[in-house]
Amino acid sequence: MADAAEPPSTSTSDPNPSASPLSPSSQIHPRREPFEHGLLPIPKLIFPDPTQTLGQLRQKLASQPRVDAAALAEALQISTDHARLVLDTLASVLHSESDPLVKAPPGEIDSVGADSRDLILFLYIQSYKKLLPRTHKDSAAVADVWPSTSAFDGYLSALSPLQLVRSNSRRFMPSQADEEAHQLSYLQKHMGNILSLLAEPVEGEGEGEESLVLTMEGFEHLGFLMQVGEKSSEGVSLGQAAPFFANSDPDMPAVPVPASEVLDWVSQNITSALEAITERISAKENGPSSASDQDVAMADSCNNSGKTSPSSRGTSFIEGISKSSYVKQASDLKGSSVKVLNCHDSVIYILAPLRYATVYGCSDSTIVLGAVGKAVRIEHCERVHVITAAKRVCIANCRECAFFLGVNQRPLMVGDNHKLQVAPYNTFYADLEAHMVEAGIEANINKWDEPLALGVVDPHDSLSHPAGVSDVQAETAARIDPDLFTNFLIPNWFGGESLGMTKDNPFPLPDNYMESRQKNLKSLDEMKQLLRDTPLEDSRKRELSSALHVLFKDWLYASGNVRQLYCLQGD
Repeated sequence: MADAAEPPSTSTSDPNPSASPLSPSSQIHPRREPFEHGLLPIPKLIFPDPTQTLGQLRQKLASQPRVDAAALAEALQISTDHARLVLDTLASVLHSESDPLVKAPPGEIDSVGADSRDLILFLYIQSYKKLLPRTHKDSAAVADVWPSTSAFDGYLSALSPLQLVRSNSRRFMPSQADEEAHQLSYLQKHMGNILSLLAEPVEGEGEGEESLVLTMEGFEHLGFLMQVGEKSSEGVSLGQAAPFFANSDPDMPAVPVPASEVLDWVSQNITSALEAITERISAKENGPSSASDQDVAMADSCNNSGKTSPSSRGTSFIEGISKSSYVKQASDLKGSSVKVLNCHDSVIYILAPLRYATVYGCSDSTIVLGAVGKAVRIEHCERVHVITAAKRVCIANCRECAFFLGVNQRPLMVGDNHKLQVAPYNTFYADLEAHMVEAGIEANINKWDEPLALGVVDPHDSLSHPAGVSDVQAETAARIDPDLFTNFLIPNWFGGESLGMTKDNPFPLPDNYMESRQKNLKSLDEMKQLLRDTPLEDSRKRELSSALHVLFKDWLYASGNVRQLYCLQGD
């Protein structure tokens, strides 16, 4: 990469300070959130010529400072439900926490609307193609502990979700560095078009590229797609980092800059960032593996197994947990996002307020996610139970899974899903309500039973379905029978250390689920009373107690829950 060519319009002898790249400590990075949580498999949002189509859309919306769902539906000729989904999704991945769309309550997002420039960028990146899964570097170790394929694999689909993810080559989610390089390459290729959609024409000049200029405000909207520094929370905006706006008088409007000059500067900095990533990947591949490696091989472990790997980008990774119980609280996490990857036959508790959470490639596990204020994505999972309080949930390419949800927006079902079930939220822990307040989740809004199913074919993922197959609506989820609904008890590992006040499930249960719960509690009380009132000799009581103990022990082993007891005792 050291000999990579400079962008065509940039000269190394150009004295213009805008040609200078940023320092290594403040390099450009892509914002991962739009690419990971902002892509929607809606065919009408993917345009053959996005620059032309979105340029016309921008002109059509020019008179509207903010675009609501009705205006968007009319402009794009999509349904109102899909227009609302676009706004909800955009709100979950916007870069500015002060934007009215981000601050709007769930019921007002539709009417508040989006800034047209953010909307244009959001629609543009719907053309993005995800990086293909990679092969795990320790395939043999993974194969030893990975479960066999489902009995459904033989006839449900020629390419089922887990056959794709768990093929003989054991493909896994791409590394963070690979994904970042892929996203930067996409931005580099499309930056000229993106800037043309943010730029303004200069009056009196021709219609060529040189007649376009970028204001500081327009340039700042690039912050939706990229940021300066490792973390967006470092407080350096693109406008402050760019040399052509850095010394602007705060009391005077900044002078617009030719779009070509901005393109040169952005392209050069993306090239520098790609070179740095290539060097980092090369050093990692050639050097010894470390504890922070994202490709940790699976192994049997209990709670303190050291499987959490914080990244420099504010994301904690929990990867490769197998046959274990595992708990993390807010103080254990180094960022506001979590990724649970390739975990098997385990119970994982993440009891913390989060912004984003991803569950990928897991099987035969129960995963509890605390309070997720932006978005949860669950993908390529099988026989997994996920319990979460969240603003937004997306479920893709999963099978035989159950989701216990306290969710403020309609759960999104996409891809090749089979035999999914949904139910209302069914647990609590001491700090849950405090975490929900911090994450901005409202307990009185729960749309767990209003799933929105999109298409089976994901245009952003070339592996989601065989090429050429016509799209159909994704399979939606069935409601769990109220008579089969049970509460999930989270053990209190830390005793009196928590100051939380939550004593019960903060999400109100629907009447039929509440009635079933009360009926079960009544049956349990009656059984306890019957046992207490049955006149038995002491020897018979001991026999009954012993029989119940044996049956309970058998259930613990048959269900695998005995492992939780061993892990908890080990703590």
